[in-house]
Amino acid sequence: MAESINSRNLSDIIADLKLELLQFVQTRWKILKSELHEKINALKGAGAAAAIAAVLLLTAYFLFTAALATLVAVAFGTNPYRWFLAFVLVGVLWTFLGGIAGYMAKREFALKRLVPKGTMDVLRGDKQWIQAETESRYEPRVG
Repeated sequence: MAESINSRNLSDIIADLKLELLQFVQTRWKILKSELHEKINALKGAGAAAAIAAVLLLTAYFLFTAALATLVAVAFGTNPYRWFLAFVLVGVLWTFLGGIAGYMAKREFALKRLVPKGTMDVLRGDKQWIQAETESRYEPRVG
């Protein structure tokens, strides 16, 4: 009787558990792969456009920075340090604006995690189910 539970021997039960665990892991792996594949495909299309946009915007940034520094330098008239002061003031402006943009980006990344939400939800549900099953099986029986 020690080796059998409800007319099944222990090796059959272990084999069934092993098969169920394998199917469980394979299902979760498929969910994760599917979700990550969808995210990657969505990002692929935007990659080339983002690279072109980055090059053009970086070029525009340098041109506008040079124009702004020239404008500020003109405002200082004949001051021998006019270019130095112009570059410092424009640098301070870009630092301030960059700090604001960085803070906003950090907030967005915190709100929109890259972790696959669907897979995590399924795994949380699995965890709760497993906890409920183990608690119900090991509760002391009265009577």
